[in-house]
Amino acid sequence: MTPSEIQALMDEPACAHNAKGKTGCAKGKPGATQGGCAFDGAQIALLPIADAAHIVHGPIGCAGSSWDARGTRSSGATLYRMGMTTDLSGIDVVMGRGEKKLFHAVKEAVDKYDPAAVFVYHTCITALQGDDIEALAKAAAERFGVPVVPVDCAGFYGSKNFGNRIAGETLYKHVIGTREPDPVPESAQRPGIRVHDINLIGEYNIVGEFWQVAPLFDELGLRILCTLAGDVRFHEVQTMHRAELNMVVCAKAMLNVARRLEDDYGTPFFEGSFYGIADTSQALRDIAARLGDPDLARRTEALIAREEAAARAVLAPWRERLAGKRALIFSGGVKSWSVISALHDLGMDVVATGTEKSTEEDRARIRALMGADARMIEDNDQAALMATCRDYGVDILIAGGRYLYPALKSKLPFLDINHERDFGYEGYAGIVELARQLGHAIANPIWAQVRARPSWTAPRLALVA
Repeated sequence: MTPSEIQALMDEPACAHNAKGKTGCAKGKPGATQGGCAFDGAQIALLPIADAAHIVHGPIGCAGSSWDARGTRSSGATLYRMGMTTDLSGIDVVMGRGEKKLFHAVKEAVDKYDPAAVFVYHTCITALQGDDIEALAKAAAERFGVPVVPVDCAGFYGSKNFGNRIAGETLYKHVIGTREPDPVPESAQRPGIRVHDINLIGEYNIVGEFWQVAPLFDELGLRILCTLAGDVRFHEVQTMHRAELNMVVCAKAMLNVARRLEDDYGTPFFEGSFYGIADTSQALRDIAARLGDPDLARRTEALIAREEAAARAVLAPWRERLAGKRALIFSGGVKSWSVISALHDLGMDVVATGTEKSTEEDRARIRALMGADARMIEDNDQAALMATCRDYGVDILIAGGRYLYPALKSKLPFLDINHERDFGYEGYAGIVELARQLGHAIANPIWAQVRARPSWTAPRLALVA
C-alpha cells in the first residue's frame, strides 16, 4: 500500500471522532503492535471465509501455530482451518525467489484443495523486498481460473485494528460486488412475510455463538446475505452490495466497508451487539425500525417479549448469586463495552475495562454505560492489571487467555472472553451461558482453599511453651 492509501484508511470519514475534521485514527508508534500487528488483524478478519485457501507469504514464523488459529466455527467447509505459508528462508530472500515460491504455492493450493478463492497475505519481509503480490495474484487468477485476492497487510503498517480495516478495504476492492445473490428459494417463502436481505459486518461466529442468534433472524424473515466473516463462504461476500441494511458488530474496525456500501449502493448501517439481553433486543429493534416494515416491527416485539421472559426466568437464580459481584473486563474492541451491558443484565458491577484495541466510539459507549469517570485501562502490563484488581476488590477478571495464569497466581477467579474460549455468549441463550460460567468460576470451592492460611504458618504455641 502507498503512504496515501494508508493515510486514507486512518482518516475514515465515518468515524464519529472525525466529525469536526479529518483528524484520523491514532497513528502507529513503537510498541503499538504488541497486541497484534496489521498482518495479524487482516488475517484473523478474513480467515473465517471458510471455503478459501489462505496463504501467508513470508517466513514460517508469521504463520505461527496456524491450525485452527481462529476460534470461529463453520457449518460446512473447513479449508480455512488449514495454515498455508510460502515459508521463505534467508536464501529465498537473497536470491529473490519470493514471487516464484508464491506462484507455486497458489498452484499447489488450487490443485490440492480446489478452493473457492485464494487469499495471499503480505508480511513485513515480502513488503520490504518489494514482492508485487497484486500483479502475481492477477496472473495466477488468469492461469488457474480461481479468484486470487492480494491482501497488502505488512505488519509494520500499524496495529491489529488497522489490519482489520485493510481486510475490509481489500474485500471491497477485489470481492464485493462481483456476483449477484441467489433468489430466495420457494421453500423459504412464507405467506404474508416479506424477506429482507441484511449483512452483519464484524460478526465472527466465535465458538459457534452466532448460531444461537441465527434462528431468530430466520423466524423474522431476515435473510443474512453475509456475516463478515463468521461461517461465511466466498460467494456470500461477493453479494454484500445487494443487502438492504448493514449491522456493524465489531468495534467499527470494518466501518470502511459499511460506509462505502452506503456511499456507493445507498445501504444504511448502524452499530449493535448481541451480548446481553438489552443489547440483543435493541439490535433486533434497530433492524426492524431501519427496514421500515411495520409487520416486521410487530413480529419483532412479540419475539423479544417471548425470548426475554424465557431468559429472565432461567437467569433468576444466577442473578441472586451474581448480584453485586465486582468484575474487571480486560478486552479491547466490541467486548470492551458490549460485555459491560451483559454483566449489568446480571446485576454485576463493572469497576474497569480495557481499551487497548478500542476505537473512540468504543470509549464513548463505555462512558455511556459506566459514567464519565469510567476507569479505562489502556496498557497491558500484567503486574499493574493485577494490582488494579486488588485495589478494586475484584471478584472476577474477564480477559483473554494470556491473563489466565497471572489471575490464578493472584488467587483470582478468571473467565476467558477471547476467541480461544469454549463457550458462546451471544443472544438470549448466550447470556444464560455467561451467567452459568461466571457463577461456576466465582463460586468454585478452590478459592477458599488457596486463600486460606497454610497450616504450617500458624503459630506453634504449644511447642514454644
